Amino acid sequence: MKITWSPLAVEQVQDIAAYIAFDKPSVAIEWAEKIFNSVNQLIEFPDSGRIVPEIKRKEIRELVLKNHRIIYKVKSKEILILVVKNYHQILKKDDIKV
Repeated sequence: MKITWSPLAVEQVQDIAAYIAFDKPSVAIEWAEKIFNSVNQLIEFPDSGRIVPEIKRKEIRELVLKNHRIIYKVKSKEILILVVKNYHQILKKDDIKV
């Protein structure tokens, strides 16, 4: 199983980490490490995330890590990380291009 990050998801992780780093650079590094470690666990357990309530499709899942959602798509040999958002942000249909 291979993990692929969408350009949008990479940009979102960078933006969130940069925002956190304004006050606490070490916390930003810890946060990013937790995000990547959580995603890496999907290699062995791709269906471990819950089905995204707004989409209700079996292959579109999310991991919730404290205040953030990591939304991904499970394919036959690949996990595509689509979006990383604050849990309180509304998920827009344009965010998920499947």
